[in-house]
Amino acid sequence: MAPRLQLEKAAWRWAETVRPEEVSQEHIETAYRIWLEPCIRGVCRRNCKGNPNCLVGIGEHIWLGEIDENSFHNIDDPNCERRKKNSFVGLTNLGATCYVNTFLQVWFLNLELRQALYLCPSTCSDYMMGDGIQEEKDYEPQTICEHLQYLFALLQNSNRRYIDPSGFVKALGLDTGQQQDAQEFSKLFMSLLEDTLSKQKNPDVRNIVQQQFCGEYAYVTVCNQCGRESKLLSKFYELELNIQGHKQLTDCISEFLKEEKLEGDNRYFCENCQSKQNATRKIRLLSLPCTLNLQLMRFVFDRQTGHKKKLNTYIGFSEILDMEPYVEHKGGSYVYELSAVLIHRGVSAYSGHYIAHVKDPQSGEWYKFNDEDIEKMEGKKLQLGIEEDLAEPSKSQTRKPKCGKGTHCSRNAYMLVYRLQAQERPNTTIQVPAFLQELVDRDNSKFEEWCIEMAEMRKQSVDKGKAKHEEVKELYQRLPAGAEPYEFVSLEWLQKWLDESTPTKPIDNHACLCSHDKLHPDKISIMKRISEYAADIFYSRYGGGPRLTVKALCKECVVERCRVLRLKNQLNEDYKTVNNLLKATVKGSDGFWVGKSSLRSWRQLALEQLDEQDGDADQSSGKMNGNTLNKDESKEERKEEEEELNFNEDILCPHGELCISENERRLVSKEAWSKLQQYFPKAPEFPSYKECCSQCKILEREGEENEALHKMIANEQKTSLPNLFQDKNRPCLSNWPEDTDVLYIVSQFFVEEWRKFVRKPTRCSPVSSVGNSALLCPHGGLMFTFASMTKEDSKLIALIWPSEWQMIQKLFVVDHVIKIMRTEGGDANLSETQYISEPKLCPECREGLLCQQQRDLREYTQATIYVHKVVDNKKVMKDSAPELNVSSSETEEDKEEAKPDGEKDPDFNQIMHAFSVAPFDQNLSIDGKILSDDCATLGTLGVIPESVILLKADEPIADYAAMDDVMQVCMPEEGFKGTGLLGH
Repeated sequence: MAPRLQLEKAAWRWAETVRPEEVSQEHIETAYRIWLEPCIRGVCRRNCKGNPNCLVGIGEHIWLGEIDENSFHNIDDPNCERRKKNSFVGLTNLGATCYVNTFLQVWFLNLELRQALYLCPSTCSDYMMGDGIQEEKDYEPQTICEHLQYLFALLQNSNRRYIDPSGFVKALGLDTGQQQDAQEFSKLFMSLLEDTLSKQKNPDVRNIVQQQFCGEYAYVTVCNQCGRESKLLSKFYELELNIQGHKQLTDCISEFLKEEKLEGDNRYFCENCQSKQNATRKIRLLSLPCTLNLQLMRFVFDRQTGHKKKLNTYIGFSEILDMEPYVEHKGGSYVYELSAVLIHRGVSAYSGHYIAHVKDPQSGEWYKFNDEDIEKMEGKKLQLGIEEDLAEPSKSQTRKPKCGKGTHCSRNAYMLVYRLQAQERPNTTIQVPAFLQELVDRDNSKFEEWCIEMAEMRKQSVDKGKAKHEEVKELYQRLPAGAEPYEFVSLEWLQKWLDESTPTKPIDNHACLCSHDKLHPDKISIMKRISEYAADIFYSRYGGGPRLTVKALCKECVVERCRVLRLKNQLNEDYKTVNNLLKATVKGSDGFWVGKSSLRSWRQLALEQLDEQDGDADQSSGKMNGNTLNKDESKEERKEEEEELNFNEDILCPHGELCISENERRLVSKEAWSKLQQYFPKAPEFPSYKECCSQCKILEREGEENEALHKMIANEQKTSLPNLFQDKNRPCLSNWPEDTDVLYIVSQFFVEEWRKFVRKPTRCSPVSSVGNSALLCPHGGLMFTFASMTKEDSKLIALIWPSEWQMIQKLFVVDHVIKIMRTEGGDANLSETQYISEPKLCPECREGLLCQQQRDLREYTQATIYVHKVVDNKKVMKDSAPELNVSSSETEEDKEEAKPDGEKDPDFNQIMHAFSVAPFDQNLSIDGKILSDDCATLGTLGVIPESVILLKADEPIADYAAMDDVMQVCMPEEGFKGTGLLGH
């Protein structure tokens, strides 16, 4: 097919030889491209937008031929959301709650914990009515135990593939969008659960946390002198094992229990010896729980950066763990088998994804729990290989060590759960209590109703799709018009009719109409010609309009377009003719005035004017094709076009008459003007005898008189005040002249404006008054002290000699007289000189001015602040320490807003990188004031540009084990503050 531009030329080629008044119906149909042949499917690969008869590639390919029923809808099969047989139920990730989901699955598969929770009494009886639960009232758990009960019941007997834990998460007050420390969550929740269950009467329920997870160890310190042994007993719910420098789990356990020597400054105070003695200290395991939680401390605090980091090192562990060598009392049953591995995928401590590999205690099969998705491992074996491959690569990545049978290696495992090995696997099935089962049944009924509803919607979509399929197959064959009566329909509507994803709307052809309410010839590229038979069916089924039949072809637009095209072809010849006519000298009064600028660009102006309609057509075509111009851009372009002068408007004065400047215009012959007028019929016309604008002549004379007057005034003032103009021989307050006791004051602004006028009197307005009110307060008092006028305020004032002041009073209107007088002291001190101002200083307003200046100093952006480090009470400035580019008033909330590229938030962590001092070790001060408020702005702290902040660093304690009282204190994560986990 021919390109679009070639089709455009072919459709209007006849206009080169046909005058506008000779346009016929045949010419009109040619302009609307009725003559083009329709395209054939298989030959034409895409739609020809320049051909209204091309109906190929408009979306018909998805309907022609046999198609699958599944393509008629975008509704997934509801059975995909159904729980598979002999599988577990997943948990929805609410944003960043994968760490919660992993622990819920691990706790659910602890059968003893699940059984104990089912035995807890519930407030569900309030919702019971007769034989069952009120249908119109949703069950809302009131306590953490009830939330866990309901979740466990759904995980056990729900028909859904996954369930929503939002009620449980909301009850804990967790932020679903923020990932927290999983290990800290486990510890805090176990503590909360233990505290909640401690109020239960049933001992099997009350003591379940201790029975399952609680062990005991002792901190033992032995004096080397007398052999006295001191014990401090402590319970534990997990063992926190350091993995740095280790490759095997057993090495981590050995280090946890290793003996530590207390010597030198770290000696132990012995109660028996009543003095400090060398001693040894270690941890002894006294009893182990049924479920042994081993926390691998992968997330450690980095003092250099002040942030946590993840240790991505491999740790080997076996499926069978014999703890007998590590306990104090031998002979018991201490053989454990691996029951769960909790994984953190990712290299950062602040991001990543949590999953869990858990063994089913009843079948012995391993499952991978990944939020909604649950995968059964093959062959009842734990498989961690794929999880290790998903970690992000690093330059120092170590190769995975080889693992023997029954052992595994992981660099992402952060918690290992071991269960005390039993002789037989539990065969008993835990029964869900009746009230919980009824709640589960009701949820299953809702799920089944939803499945039926989705299946019905799928069926309706299929039925609609089949009907649409038949409609398209029938109508598409009848779309081509051929020689029969035809109509035009927009291509966009036909494409939407064939688009299965959107419902078909009524036909709307208004965007394709011209000013005569007919089909615009320039819109033909976005229209399609179809048969009258197909058009009747479309309008009867979908409605809309207006209908564009053969009578909608617009003769007026075709005629106008024909005229424009002929002028375009004639423009080159007329351009040469006008140039030749301009060479001839105009005699008499037959000429016309034309702007020189218009003469230079008249050809371009004419071409733009003739192309204006084509430009409008191109814009509308772009809009239909999805390239709509931005509203703001189109407004700006329209405004620029309005500001551009049309032909011969460059010699118009502001009053709409002929301008007075003959340098901007030229006289052309009558023949040349006649040619130009063909292209610019609305251009302003000025015959050679036309007088210039009378108002402009008057203004010109007045302007000349004003310039002369300004020059005279400037010369007089310059002669009267020569030293003030040249800034010579000026008085100074700090070195008071001996020949006068009085000096006058004017504002420096007045002096600068007056000098501008004297230098360029024709370009600047004359200065008529001295405005000294700017130097006074509202009460009429002076705003400056004598001392400040000699220093920082000296730039705001100008001192005037008494002789100059007399001249200023003659030449200018003075609103307020301000003077400084020198007087000698009284009899008590004859040598003291005093300086008195008139008017006197206003102390209150002066104080307010100083406060405002201080506030202004504290409001700044991109200022430089210096930091000096104090070492042994001496200031040290490191060469590498950067100048801090900071803002005085930026709050923490403001920092979250988007910044332009290249602009960074002010961050005192720059101090950390410059001096290697972490934020928590920084003591900052300025002028003896400690900067300790992290929420304050620099301005409120009194830090102004060019300030020097002193930094004193706290030295870190090298060995925390040197403390006398060794206690394991678990401080909660910052992120869990304000949540229900700390409510107890």
